[in-house]
Amino acid sequence: MTGYVSFVGSGPGDPELLTVKAIQRLKAAEVILFDDLSSGPILDHAGSQAELIGVGKRAGRSSPKQHHVSQLLVDYASQGARVVRLKSGDPGIFGRLEEEIVALQAANIDFEIIPGVTAASAAAAAAQIPLTRRHSARRVQFITGHDVAGSLPEDINLAAIADPNCTTVVYMPKRTFPALAELLIANDISPQTPALLAESVSTENESLWRSTLAELAEHLKKDPGTAPGLILIGPLAERDGNYVGDSPEVS
Repeated sequence: MTGYVSFVGSGPGDPELLTVKAIQRLKAAEVILFDDLSSGPILDHAGSQAELIGVGKRAGRSSPKQHHVSQLLVDYASQGARVVRLKSGDPGIFGRLEEEIVALQAANIDFEIIPGVTAASAAAAAAQIPLTRRHSARRVQFITGHDVAGSLPEDINLAAIADPNCTTVVYMPKRTFPALAELLIANDISPQTPALLAESVSTENESLWRSTLAELAEHLKKDPGTAPGLILIGPLAERDGNYVGDSPEVS
């Protein structure tokens, strides 16, 4: 009997942001393959019968290869197990979901996708700002700060980021953001464009740094740090009329 795979979005880290369906699948799972950012209190919802396997990828750390993770899904499901692939944030946003779906389809294994709260939404909520605004941000876009080799992608659409009516969210941005900011400024994007760095969103270590494109790039050039983060740039809604601070705002 062939098993079944549930791709479950764990959200940005706060277990209270899990969906009801996500919790149901965690409780019923016989095997859970989880990302590094999906560990901790989120796994408290796993049933006592579940085998827990860490398969997370973090920049600068040794981690399983993608083909190995995909093969584990196939192997466990082929043995008849109810498998949860627990992915941080939303599975479909920079979560390498497609590679794992392809592997399951090739093995004729059924699956479902349970969406989760993506870090962009959680960061905006923590900063008490909207991602869209009726008059100045009628579009929002998600981009990645690095390619498969960990470098800044060479095909970034700079014109799209420069759109004055768009909020841009850069995932996995911290090490490459200085280079991205330099490109943007060289292409006539104002160095004073509002920017927000959100780290460890929705966890006890959450911090928010309201700044500008140029100042944030300079900060990250000196010390990118190791905390997971993302950056919002564009027509962000101000709070107290101020984006610039001497130190991070810790929530």
